[in-house]
Amino acid sequence: MTDAIVIEGARVVLSDRVETVSVRIEGGRIAALDGARGGARAVDARGLLLAPAFVDIHGDAFERQIMPRPGVALPVAAAMLETDRQLAANGIATAYHALTLSWEPGLRSVATGWEVLGALETLDARLRVENHVQLRWETFCPEAIDLIAHALKARATPAVAFNDHTSIALLDPATPMQDRPFEHDPGFPVADIAAASFAPRMEARARRSHMSTEAYVALLARVWERRADVPADIARVAGLARAVRAPMLSHDDSQPATRRFYRDIGARVAEFPMHERVLTEARAAGDLIVFGAPNAMRGGSHLGSPGAGEMVARGLCDILASDYYYPAMLGAVARLAADGVAPLHALWRLVAENPARAMGLADRGRIESGLRADLVLVDWPEGGVPSVARTFAADRDGMGSGRP
Repeated sequence: MTDAIVIEGARVVLSDRVETVSVRIEGGRIAALDGARGGARAVDARGLLLAPAFVDIHGDAFERQIMPRPGVALPVAAAMLETDRQLAANGIATAYHALTLSWEPGLRSVATGWEVLGALETLDARLRVENHVQLRWETFCPEAIDLIAHALKARATPAVAFNDHTSIALLDPATPMQDRPFEHDPGFPVADIAAASFAPRMEARARRSHMSTEAYVALLARVWERRADVPADIARVAGLARAVRAPMLSHDDSQPATRRFYRDIGARVAEFPMHERVLTEARAAGDLIVFGAPNAMRGGSHLGSPGAGEMVARGLCDILASDYYYPAMLGAVARLAADGVAPLHALWRLVAENPARAMGLADRGRIESGLRADLVLVDWPEGGVPSVARTFAADRDGMGSGRP
């Protein structure tokens, strides 16, 4: 995208309206709106929608390229190259891969995390869009801290997300996951590992880790013995992130106390909160709130958490992330627009401007002169299903299908 082009005839999603204007791109930047063509190559976009490209702050669909079937692992570099193509094909010009760093062996292990980081560093010049990582750190995994420290030195600053699926795994089944106390509460209700009902609950986790259920349960019991050390490890990782101004998020908060704990260490983004009381706490404090775009696209959460569409309508959702399905970012906007939840320009902020702001990326997410030319052309026939026609990704090649 070093040569100047002018996209003409499209309906353009601006921050406050949708209007037909021409957009000139030069040197990977938006040079002008409704400016002179001045010898630039014209792109005829009549009948299409031009909008800011998506900024995806949490996507783990890349795991299906690494392991398309349980126990079937493919080369990580090839998987990440394919993931990059899928991002571009779905209008995502900035992606944060939710790279789980867990004490579990296999797909979500620290070893796999190192492979993913190495692949992205090696492939950087060949990638069509901007690939970051979200260091989705399981807080019971101190073995990942060296990787986190290394990743935080990267040119493409990662985000850090605090996860505690260890406590969730050991939660007494009598307590719904959405109602569990703050994980560091001394009275946290713990399941009986020796109970006959416990091991079957761990079977899927064990398969993902290439372990027998018996071995997985034994490992989980050993990891749980680290619980007293977890707060200090969290403080250490938060300090590393603050030192480079990396954005921080907390994942699956169930209590206001959980949100306050993570806010106090600098995590100002609540990712996939699991109860409305957390939303109230986050909104009152000015924290940003993230829901999954598949939740909005489907019309509800598959886990019984708050419905994203309803939360958008009530002003309790700032950002939609692809979560486990890249096409859901466009699909969610389409569903919410069809349901009349908000005007299109306001809905688009959920997938571009707001996530860019949450990640500290002031140079993208809006169509304005001087910003990066991260744009998506959408073929959206009236009453039909929208699809990405072309993605522009600043000074990278981007990708598209169909016209223009």
